[in-house]
Amino acid sequence: MMRPYAEIPFIDVPENYPEILAEFSANAYEKHGPIFRTRQFEVERVILVGPEANRFVMSTNRLKFSHKMGWGEFFGLTQMLGDGLLTQDGEKHDQQRRMMNPAFTIQYMDRYLPIMHRVIRERVAAWKAQGVIEITEEARKITFAIAAEALTGLKPGAEIDEFRDLYFALLMATGSTPEEWEAAMTPIKDRLYGLLRARIEEYRQHPSNDILGMMIQARDEQGRALSDEQLIAHINILLVAGHETSTSLLAWLIYLLIEHPDYRERVMAEQSALLRPDEDPTLDQIKKMKILDNALSEAERLYPPVSNGPRGVLEDFEFGGYHVPAGTFVLYSIAGAHLIPSIFRDPLKFDPDRFAAPREEDKKVPYSLVGFGGGPRICIGINFAQVELKAVTSHILRHADLELLPGQHIAQVYYGPTGSPLNGIRLKVTEPVHVGAV
Repeated sequence: MMRPYAEIPFIDVPENYPEILAEFSANAYEKHGPIFRTRQFEVERVILVGPEANRFVMSTNRLKFSHKMGWGEFFGLTQMLGDGLLTQDGEKHDQQRRMMNPAFTIQYMDRYLPIMHRVIRERVAAWKAQGVIEITEEARKITFAIAAEALTGLKPGAEIDEFRDLYFALLMATGSTPEEWEAAMTPIKDRLYGLLRARIEEYRQHPSNDILGMMIQARDEQGRALSDEQLIAHINILLVAGHETSTSLLAWLIYLLIEHPDYRERVMAEQSALLRPDEDPTLDQIKKMKILDNALSEAERLYPPVSNGPRGVLEDFEFGGYHVPAGTFVLYSIAGAHLIPSIFRDPLKFDPDRFAAPREEDKKVPYSLVGFGGGPRICIGINFAQVELKAVTSHILRHADLELLPGQHIAQVYYGPTGSPLNGIRLKVTEPVHVGAV
């Protein structure tokens, strides 16, 4: 017999929840099962954990859940960025995603690689003069510059830097009340949106074949073009999602490889087998980087950029033996699912070989690794992100020796929609001793 909502186990959230979120959700799953309730910031929410929960929300029952109520309203992304691909529901989303899909296929990545390689070379070359870097900050410069130029044709240098600073300021805008938050955000939005409208008009006069150009020229089944407001919202989501999550994942991937030199040497041996000294990898070579790919999957598992996927409930549903009514706010726990010991052996251990044959722990249990989402709405930029992250890491490992500076407290925190290292990760940069031998 289905039990009512009120009987769903309720668990108090500890004060340090943003720092222990993944372990908290995984432990709750082990003790209470795949569904429980919590309260944070005066809001009660239902948390669903585990691969079956992920499949339920992202695939088999996805139409019962609203991205607009989750990402758009609860996190305020619609007010901040407009109603873009991340916050849309139903046919509106599906129709506009179909317009963009061609620019994100794996075959299309060849068009972006020259931009990626140039940005990576320029940014990493500057590290040696700096001597010490904070990898999250440097990763943000790389990933935003790549996304901005490759996807929207922004010009390298001052233009990209201005857009990056505006987006960062917009995401960091705060206020003790919704009115104060909006007041802090408005002048930043006005400047950003004005620049984007000028960019859109320029593209209408001089068409391009990047994603922005494709969106401007695209027409739906009725022959209608996207409005300026729709284009701005899509650009905002692509640029924010296209760099913020990759920034976090790149920082953690580099950190993990520094902290595990034995595995790093295996990655380096793979690089040596695939590439000549100072050679930029082709798309085919990037696809063959299986050892690096497993490390990337392990970074995604241990430090997923998004901890919980937010959804509003549009229609009553039953899950885990409980009834959940429409209007409930639900989170499916990405970070918690990644630490379930019955799926991932010794889940707190860095062990990329768990993704290699014959183990392939993620494939044995579908929807267990969901850092990029899953189902019909899997992240549209997954190919772009994975190619970019492997290209960046390949270059860094072959052209810089990095050492973790002592005395740092390294931890992932989730104070907002995405997570990042609590105090950053500071690294010493020196000339690699193996240049010319790789």
